[in-house]
Amino acid sequence: MRKEKIKTYLIQFFLFVATLTTTTLAGYTFTSSKSDSFEAILQGLYFSIPFLGILTIHEFGHYITARLYKVKVTLPYFIPFITFIGTLGAFIRIKSKLGSKKEIFDIGIAGPLAGFVAALILLFYGFTHLPSREHIFTIHPEYEQYGLEYEKFVYTQKNPDPNVVNYKLGDNLLFKFFKEYVAPDPLAVPNAYELIHYPFLFAGFWALFFTALNLLPIGQTDGGHILYGLVGAKRQRQITPVIFTLFVFIGGLGIFSNDNVFGSYVPLGSFENFIGFAPFYLFILYVIFSKVSESKVTNFLIATVIFTLQFFLSIMWPTIQGAIGYLVFALLFGRFLGIYHPPAEIEEPLSTSRKILGWVALIIFIICFSPQPLMIE
Repeated sequence: MRKEKIKTYLIQFFLFVATLTTTTLAGYTFTSSKSDSFEAILQGLYFSIPFLGILTIHEFGHYITARLYKVKVTLPYFIPFITFIGTLGAFIRIKSKLGSKKEIFDIGIAGPLAGFVAALILLFYGFTHLPSREHIFTIHPEYEQYGLEYEKFVYTQKNPDPNVVNYKLGDNLLFKFFKEYVAPDPLAVPNAYELIHYPFLFAGFWALFFTALNLLPIGQTDGGHILYGLVGAKRQRQITPVIFTLFVFIGGLGIFSNDNVFGSYVPLGSFENFIGFAPFYLFILYVIFSKVSESKVTNFLIATVIFTLQFFLSIMWPTIQGAIGYLVFALLFGRFLGIYHPPAEIEEPLSTSRKILGWVALIIFIICFSPQPLMIE
């Protein structure tokens, strides 16, 4: 075995161990009773193992399919990060050129389909094995004074302690389905503010989030590969700007939302703040849309229209929701990675079965996508 391969394997192993550590610490932080005992730290594994398991299944869906096509590909690289969930995901590197549309489609769709099935299994188990409602008192003993109807008292009061941060998970269509139709006892389903304390549900929710993010039909994401395979390069260049604009629109709404990390920064408490904010945000939007069209004027007009719609919609609908974090991904796509899919060398049409799978994958994207996955208050 060459030294380069050994070095690569060691890097991949180190990244996996580091990611397992950071995700376990994240799980311990949110799912345990904050005890410093070794047993409490192990509670974090109830989040990290299923969560990383689903990410691994996703990446090996790509890996195995690529190897079947005799495409050179690496094992997964995991990305540890000291964040809310302890990771930014994982990826594999394809080291040889993909020649046909069929190869691109099959390798692209295999990962999210495999990960989605694993996430369904985890969520089914999590929702059918919910602990009793009293479980929350092991995490928040202070709630016990209010009894099982603690929601009526806890979330209606402003916490005077500025060091206390509340995390509220958003929703998506699939998660709503599990809460309403799969959980045997609807009363046992935790409040959105308390989902972070239920490791299987917490892991399942973020597994759906990463599935949707990978299936986003933009550029060379898994979803981009799928959309390209379904409609071809020409129509993909017509459809993608519309999807990308909607994605940016949803992300930007997070800035104007009442439930964002900045505490409803816009439409603001003062005209001075708005004057300082508007040019900066408009510039960011222009940078995001800078490669949508070859015309700079067109890109600026798109940015201006999006800003205007977001601003006035937030005034007419103050409870509008969005996710600021999506703007980071939009900037990454719009400025660096590109939103259009390059054509393959061989443009053969897909079989009917592949087309059906492709549309199923796009439906999976819709039911897994969360307009506002996380609210920090």
